[in-house]
Amino acid sequence: MKELKFDSVVKKLRTEKGWSQQKLAEKAEVAYNVITRIEQGLTKEPTIQTIMKIAEALDISIDELVEKGKQ
Repeated sequence: MKELKFDSVVKKLRTEKGWSQQKLAEKAEVAYNVITRIEQGLTKEPTIQTIMKIAEALDISIDELVEKGKQ
């Protein structure tokens, strides 16, 4: 199974919106360090709850987020 690359996907989608890591954390209702650790590649497998919150904040479906993470 191909490893998902949430780090680059989350960062790309966040910067496309012109958001800081702090703003994404607030919108997703997760701790700031959750976003920084994902973007730095330190959290390889975020929880499904975290993925759901980030996807909702970025206005993207979980399926789209996962698919982009496979590319």
